[in-house]
Amino acid sequence: MDVVLLERIESLGQMGEVVSVKNGFARNYLLPQGKAQRATAENLALFEARRTEFEARNLVQRTEAEGVAKSMPKTTITVIRQAGESGQLYGSVAARDVVEGLDAMGFKIERSQVVLNRPIKTLGLHPVRVSLHPEVYVEVTVNVARSAAEAERQAAGEDPLAEDDDDDDFNVDLNAADLAATDEAEILEDAAAEADTAEA
Repeated sequence: MDVVLLERIESLGQMGEVVSVKNGFARNYLLPQGKAQRATAENLALFEARRTEFEARNLVQRTEAEGVAKSMPKTTITVIRQAGESGQLYGSVAARDVVEGLDAMGFKIERSQVVLNRPIKTLGLHPVRVSLHPEVYVEVTVNVARSAAEAERQAAGEDPLAEDDDDDDFNVDLNAADLAATDEAEILEDAAAEADTAEA
C-alpha cells in the first residue's frame, strides 16, 4: 500500500514522502496512529494544502522534545530483580519497567517511545534509547541489580559478579588452609603418640 507520511519515521522516510509499505503495517500502525494517510490524489492534495500546518506542529513538538532531552542527560534508572549466580535474571526487564522508572523520576513517556529491541535478561548497566519525537532520541541507562547496594557498586564501575567469584576463591583458600593446619596437627599428634610409646 502507498501512503504519504505525516511525520518523519525512521527507516521509512521524511514527512511528505510517499512510500510503499505492507498493508498490515499501514492498517494496524501507520493509519490508526495518524502517522500516514493513504496516498490517494485527494489525500496528497489535502497534505500539500496543510503542509505548512503539519510542519509548524512538527517544529513545536520537536522543540518540546529537545527541551525534555536536555533535562534528561545521563539519566539512570535502577531496577531491582532476582537473579542467579551467573547474573541471569529470573524473568526480564521490559519497556514497561523503563516507563515506570522514568515516571518515578518525573518524566512522562509512553511505552511505545521506549526502543527496546529485546528484553533485558542479565544484571548490569544497559543503554536504552527513548524516542521523545521522531527526530529526537535520548539514551538512558538501566541499572539492573539484585539490591540497591549492588546497583550502587555497578554504577561506580564495579562488577558485583566478579566480587562474588573473589569471595568464593577466598573461601576455597581458607578451606585449603584449614585442611593443611588440620593435617599438620594430626601429624604432630601422631609423632607425639609414637614418642610416648617409644619411651614406655
